[in-house]
Amino acid sequence: MSTYLQSSEGKFIPATKRPDGTWRKARRVKDGYVPQEEVPLYESKGKQIVAQRQSGVPPGMCPLMAAEAKKEREKQERTRAKKLDKDVARNSKAPTPAVPTTPASTSQAPKPNQPSKSREVDAISKTLDEKLKLDAPPEIDAAKQLKKLRKKIREIEQIETRIKAGEQKKLDKDQLDKVKKKSEILRQIRDLENHPAQHRS
Repeated sequence: MSTYLQSSEGKFIPATKRPDGTWRKARRVKDGYVPQEEVPLYESKGKQIVAQRQSGVPPGMCPLMAAEAKKEREKQERTRAKKLDKDVARNSKAPTPAVPTTPASTSQAPKPNQPSKSREVDAISKTLDEKLKLDAPPEIDAAKQLKKLRKKIREIEQIETRIKAGEQKKLDKDQLDKVKKKSEILRQIRDLENHPAQHRS
């Protein structure tokens, strides 16, 4: 902080010597003057909110109330943890009828749970594999599938009529592929119309 000198005229900053040997004049200051280097940096409302969040207090909440709420929350979490520990202890204390309790088996108590956990994980992974098979075709409603196939046939017929009319002489690769698949698409439509129940299952 700058040191101010007091005189009969008021406060003033004393004269100081520059590095080249010359002197700066003494400057008179008003009451409440804060030098530029001591002025606190301006913080926008957003910066203040971010700083408040990092301190752990919600914006606009009294820090004392926030501290009390935090203590209460921590207390509730501790009681929940104790309850869970008691439940786990009760479940582990109940001995299984087939396994005799010996000191050697009590030291290996967590191991029987591990295979059951791995079985659960295996079961979950199997169900996920069955549901998310990439090579298996997705189950689509027969009506929707028919609609899509008929749309493709309409597009192929449009391409063929353009060719016959002479509007289009060169076909793109995609258009050629579409025209080549016409017989296959017609076969799929016939299959769906004849056996719609098979495709639904």
